[in-house]
Amino acid sequence: MQQIVNEQEWLDAQQSFLAKEKAFTKQRDALNAERRRLPLLEVTQPYKFEGEEGQVSLLDLFDGRRQLIIYHFMFAESPCTGCSMMVDNMGESVHLNARDTSRVLISLAPYDKLAAYKKRMGWTHPWYSSHGTDFNRDFDATRESGEMFGINVFIRDGEKIYRSYCTTQRGAEYLGSNFTYLDLTPMGRQESWEESPAWVPQTPPYQWWHKRDEYPEV
Repeated sequence: MQQIVNEQEWLDAQQSFLAKEKAFTKQRDALNAERRRLPLLEVTQPYKFEGEEGQVSLLDLFDGRRQLIIYHFMFAESPCTGCSMMVDNMGESVHLNARDTSRVLISLAPYDKLAAYKKRMGWTHPWYSSHGTDFNRDFDATRESGEMFGINVFIRDGEKIYRSYCTTQRGAEYLGSNFTYLDLTPMGRQESWEESPAWVPQTPPYQWWHKRDEYPEV
């Protein structure tokens, strides 16, 4: 066990550590700001996916919103336990939707397998199959070693789609809150304290938050 100390010594140690933690938060804010300024890569391939509503395009996955976050769920043969835990931690997407952002799952397995597992787990997240397409390989979710988990982020300008960011392994494992997902996107949290490109709409922090059943249509 760690050293046992008196109250003042404990408070001193806490304050010393919190100063380091606050400095790390500022560094992370700066890194997020740099991410929002990364260059974009246009996506020109007409990818098709299979979902609950049948065959859809990459543009359809945005569901009319400006940004799209894709979580690549490993399911080439059977559902990945780690990916299942990630989805358990996601929560509802309504808060992301309020920031003009959609989030979907994509896997290599045929859609009927995804639908059956989704029902078993009681999930509501949109889930699509990229079975029979090059999408996973083109976006680093399939490698020579097999299917990979990870995140790809996209933004659109009308019907033009751009890839803005991707990450996997420990870059994905810290995700869980709405804020950590929004931090991956070109528009960020869209709050006035953020250092963002001039074209990003921003509002004061906290004011856009609502209880999930009290949002206007998003």
